[in-house]
Amino acid sequence: MTDGILDRRAMLRHGGTGLAAAASVGVVGALAAKEAAAQSAPDSLLRTVLDRGRLLVGTGSTNAPWHFENEAGELVGMDIAMARILAKGLFDDETAVEFVQQDPAARIPNIATNKVDIVIQFMTITPGRAQLVAFTRPYYVEGIALLTRPDAEMKTADELAAGGSNTRVSILQNVDAEQNVHRVLPESQVLLIDTQANVIQALESGRADAAAVDLSTVRWLVKQTPDRYYDSGMRWFSMLYGAAVRQGDPDWLQFVNTTFDVAMFGHQNEIFDAAFVDFFGETIPQRKTGFPPI
Repeated sequence: MTDGILDRRAMLRHGGTGLAAAASVGVVGALAAKEAAAQSAPDSLLRTVLDRGRLLVGTGSTNAPWHFENEAGELVGMDIAMARILAKGLFDDETAVEFVQQDPAARIPNIATNKVDIVIQFMTITPGRAQLVAFTRPYYVEGIALLTRPDAEMKTADELAAGGSNTRVSILQNVDAEQNVHRVLPESQVLLIDTQANVIQALESGRADAAAVDLSTVRWLVKQTPDRYYDSGMRWFSMLYGAAVRQGDPDWLQFVNTTFDVAMFGHQNEIFDAAFVDFFGETIPQRKTGFPPI
């Protein structure tokens, strides 16, 4: 008991950097990555990944702003940034990652067959999927949002609502599409469209006053071409995006969650914050010290 009290007092004497400083004088020992992995279960993927020296990530390449190729042919996007955050946490090298490009239908099978260590591919967390894979903590709250045009008479949420039955909204055809639009614009005309590209084309051609698409799509298009697209400010129907790993490996899941937490709410947030600016055109609010993360 006395030793514990003395150790705590030693750390407190070093103020805000107590843990780091105390470690330098032997109060707290630091473990190297390989030594830390030795503390995990013998069959944990954490050991395998560290021994391999690179991370295998299943993802896509055709869905901006989540995963796509830039003009240089490099894979970029918010999902790619999350993968680099994890590689940085594992190896202190954000480039120590190999991307396995896959169809969305292969996300769960590739985890189950050990083809990848983790899937980071704008995967919506659902109870049904959670019976097949273990989800990480969410890293984005997706939703439906209304994309409009900056030169339109009705471009803001208030203007669209005031339009009543004259407001026309295009949306990708599915069983809940009309109901989803009427949640926020109950009197509007709903245009059910066959593809996402045509949903946006209906807006561009003037057939629709607004296009109901993913919030991330609205943010991306407005950032890329603000003279062509406008964020109406209306968004609803939240969905959680998370990464997925195999079930039954708590050490690996806990490591991923810890790394994501530190990147999103802690002190190693450079990659996460830069990605939000690059792909969503928004700056992460300053973290409020002294309070739990939200």
